[in-house]
Amino acid sequence: MYQLLHEDFNIVRSPKSYNSQIGVPLSVWQAGEEHSLGIFEAGISQNGEMEALQELINPTIGILTNLGEAHNEGFANPEEKLTEKWKLFKNASTIICNADTLLLVPAIAVDKRIKSWGRKGSFLKITAINKKAPFTSIDGLHKGIKISITIPFTDNASIENAISCWCTLLHLKISTETIATRMDLLRTVEMRLQLKRAINNCSVINDSYSNDISSLEIALDFLQQQAGNQSSSVILSDLGESTSSVAYDRVAQMVAFSRAQKFIGIGPQMQLYADHFSKQISRCYFYSTVEDFKQHFSFNKFKDEVILLKGARTFQFEQIDLLFEQQMHQTVLEVNLTAMVQNLKEYQRYVKPETKIMAMVKAFSYGSGSAEVASVLQFHKVDYLAVAYADEGVELRKSGISMPIMVMNPEVVTFQALVDYNLEPELYSFEILKAFDAYLLEEGMKQFPVHIKLDTGMHRLGFEKDDVNKLATLLKNNDRFIIKSVFSHLVASDDPTHDSFTRQQVSLFEAACQQFEIAIRYPFLKHVSNSAAIFRHPVFQFNMVRLGIGLYGVDSSALGTLNLTPVATFKTTIAQIRKVKAGESIGYSRKGILEKDSTIATIRVGYADGFSRRLGNWKGQVFIKGQLVPVIGNVCMDMTMIDITGIEDAKEGDLVELFGPNLPVQQVAAWCDTIPYEIMTSVSHRVKRVYYEE
Repeated sequence: MYQLLHEDFNIVRSPKSYNSQIGVPLSVWQAGEEHSLGIFEAGISQNGEMEALQELINPTIGILTNLGEAHNEGFANPEEKLTEKWKLFKNASTIICNADTLLLVPAIAVDKRIKSWGRKGSFLKITAINKKAPFTSIDGLHKGIKISITIPFTDNASIENAISCWCTLLHLKISTETIATRMDLLRTVEMRLQLKRAINNCSVINDSYSNDISSLEIALDFLQQQAGNQSSSVILSDLGESTSSVAYDRVAQMVAFSRAQKFIGIGPQMQLYADHFSKQISRCYFYSTVEDFKQHFSFNKFKDEVILLKGARTFQFEQIDLLFEQQMHQTVLEVNLTAMVQNLKEYQRYVKPETKIMAMVKAFSYGSGSAEVASVLQFHKVDYLAVAYADEGVELRKSGISMPIMVMNPEVVTFQALVDYNLEPELYSFEILKAFDAYLLEEGMKQFPVHIKLDTGMHRLGFEKDDVNKLATLLKNNDRFIIKSVFSHLVASDDPTHDSFTRQQVSLFEAACQQFEIAIRYPFLKHVSNSAAIFRHPVFQFNMVRLGIGLYGVDSSALGTLNLTPVATFKTTIAQIRKVKAGESIGYSRKGILEKDSTIATIRVGYADGFSRRLGNWKGQVFIKGQLVPVIGNVCMDMTMIDITGIEDAKEGDLVELFGPNLPVQQVAAWCDTIPYEIMTSVSHRVKRVYYEE
């Protein structure tokens, strides 16, 4: 729902699965005056709970997603559960739900506020659902008119959710064309079902959050979808809500129907009803506890298959998930998204309220990962993103980023991609301007957003001072472009010795902007300030600023006034520790000759990972066990040796920080005689990125 409506509303919503008696208050607490729509989830497990949640949320639109079988033990029957859930909609003006659900309680079915969907839906009648992986097309009738959508999912849960959203958007009078476009761009929401690579060319579907028959049906459906022609296995705990023989027989039938070749049951109830499964599934194994399973676990029993992990919370199936986890390269780049938001807010303290912010996410977001970082920035209402090349922008669009994106280095061969993915090119020369103009003319397009780059002293890209008159005339008579912004790049905004040159650049920029304003007669954004200038030259903020390296916790002003937090932590582990005698050499070319008996650790990182060779031979250091230790010998392609003499408690597998909160990237850059930008963007794509929020 958020993905479909965030362009129309400023939305506050439940984080993760905050739907309980504690979760709902925490969710609603986020709401502020700036929000125009709230999307909150309410869940109950027994009678008497919904009244409290109704008072907290008091929704104007109610959506009943799926009645399901979760928490059945808290209610006498499904009718009682539906009646309790319906209390949430006490004051709602509209209620959206599946028409089939209403059959349970006839008294509810006559509620005049209902806008139902389904084969018998009164508001949206579903006439056809056609799955053709990876898409599903859904046809319907609304007010007698045939309408349809296509979604990039085929599992039943996503189809039901999409139809609920479809019905809601129709109620909100979003056009059918807009709905169809947005539905096609939906992307997976991190929920309970997580698919990831595992040992021995396996894949694991991790649904170790709950275990009831309804959610099991959804998970088995997803298993069939992902397995295709591959083998599949199901690892299942005791059911959360039932201990009856009938329930376990039904589960056995469901697993058999999913065509799983192997079944593993964990828990005393599973052992009690083992016969139900053994009769229908050829290979069955049963264990009393997760610990029992772990003791008998063998890597060789799982190969080239898809494995479903489905367990009630009390069984702690995350322990089993760890057994299957693919042993990946232990060098990782951790990205603290909470720190990034804190850094953004720190800069916002120095940005005028009316000034917009463009965030730089070029070069894989300075090595931190583009889509993941862009999603956070979009959520926190940054106004613009900037990338270096069109393919970076395309990847962001494919990942669900909908905010405006400026492409700083457009090329003729990417014009079609710019248009297809609504990316806004920087025009920096007459050649690229005329080429793009000709393309738009041929395509019959008008008012396409572009950005004009001026060269005021950088001498890299941009129109020169002498080009401004000619450029203004061209723009004045051209309706194929709409100028979204005019900008330039400050050469040395971080250096006080060049402040006079900075002022000279801004003077040239302002003069050019005045000519454009006279020529095109409509407002446009102006921006010259980068991370350093935002703080050092607040008078030059105009109506937009560009925030780059500062977002990642690097204070380019070097004044130390900003309270920034490092976002990225580059770390690895010790592979081996050895004692080496004085006079022995370490590494290639025998560059590291020991002057005394030493303890040498080999760490799992090399120049192929982005750990520079310039750090070798005692020039660079790493952080381990609370202290810095030197790099010894030449840095190898995949490994590096460090001198840990005197650290008695160091052991193989210990973490080693290469840069991060204990070893600033600025210091690593200084050892390499370069700048933090180079160190951060050099971290190889083979290094796994791990994103987290505190």
